[in-house]
Amino acid sequence: MDHDLAHLELTIRGRVQGVSFRYHAMAQARRLGLTGRVRNHPDGTVHLRAEGHRPVLELLAAWAAQGPDHARVDGCEVRWSGAAGRWHDFQIDG
Repeated sequence: MDHDLAHLELTIRGRVQGVSFRYHAMAQARRLGLTGRVRNHPDGTVHLRAEGHRPVLELLAAWAAQGPDHARVDGCEVRWSGAAGRWHDFQIDG
């Protein structure tokens, strides 16, 4: 496995549901060539998991900290780990 690959988990808080955050996140991740999943959680947060090269994942994390138009990001919790190669594309879950 490529040692430069990483797994990024983000929990994004704020006005991030009902503003197409997941769709914009999927578009960004696909544009960057990342794999993973994004979903709304019942507590009002958006949870994003992605894998790829760490510098590219950092670009996605920076985008998520701002969010798309109409969203208001109040916080973005970031967790890093090693890539597991569990996905072949980027999709919206749920």
